[in-house]
Amino acid sequence: MWRRTAQRAAPVRGAAALAVLTAFALGAAACESGGGGTAAGGAIRVVAAENFWGSLVTQLGGSHVSVTSVVTDPNVDPHDYQSSAGNARAFAIAQYVIVNGAGYDNWASSLLNANQDTSRRVLDVAALLGKHEGDNPHFWYGPAFVTQVADRITTDLSAIDSADSSYFMQQRTALETALQPYHDRIASIKQQFSGRKIASTESIFVYMAAALGLNVISPPAFMQAVSEGNDPPAATVAEFNQQLQSKEATVLVYNRQTATDVTTNLRQLATQENIPVVGVTETIEPPGTSFQLWMAGELNALQNALIASRRAQ
Repeated sequence: MWRRTAQRAAPVRGAAALAVLTAFALGAAACESGGGGTAAGGAIRVVAAENFWGSLVTQLGGSHVSVTSVVTDPNVDPHDYQSSAGNARAFAIAQYVIVNGAGYDNWASSLLNANQDTSRRVLDVAALLGKHEGDNPHFWYGPAFVTQVADRITTDLSAIDSADSSYFMQQRTALETALQPYHDRIASIKQQFSGRKIASTESIFVYMAAALGLNVISPPAFMQAVSEGNDPPAATVAEFNQQLQSKEATVLVYNRQTATDVTTNLRQLATQENIPVVGVTETIEPPGTSFQLWMAGELNALQNALIASRRAQ
């Protein structure tokens, strides 16, 4: 029986609940002083559905934005997140909203639809990247995607506050400098380990693996099923077990935030076979750190695992 170990946030269910959220959001918007989604002091009110996009817009907006990130808890499975009245209020008064899209955060789309505002700018990352529901939605693990999103955020902030466009461009340059160690680590891993076979318990790491030149050999149907919260086909479970038992996979990337009985068993098997396991998460860990420091920690762990695996051969 499939089971996630991550805890869920308190849900808001049903049409009646949506009506309450809608009324709450509209009331909050009407009562908010200043209007136009602008925070006290003139900062742009921004809501990011997830804290990885929230970290980027915080750095790109600097002192000219007031950012609320909704999904931040590393103990909550982002796929299963349920919105709240507080989320509705944040969306209602926001001038700029960033959602991941591709079915990853449909709750955010529901809140936007519940309180439509033609003056509000919305960045749907999936739409920006030409992706759709059914595609792998873990875009923040794709370095090229991160660059595209950062560029669009800068463009959007400049459009909202054109008087400070030069400031936003300076912030974009500063972010690129801050991201350089992240890009350097990616280049280093690719140079050292391009072509190495790794396994992943779900699709979360596929984009990053491609950037690193690593070959993810896990059955695609297995990764997709786990990512969507479904039982993977039995044949794919058997194939995955064989890949670990034969040590065809040199490292196992394990999503700590959406663990299931099946993926936990695979992690234990990898440990028994002396295959290094690298844990990754879907939201920034620890909460409050920057996007680039979070990624640097995971890439460092991966590089160390690849080095250990090579030494063990």
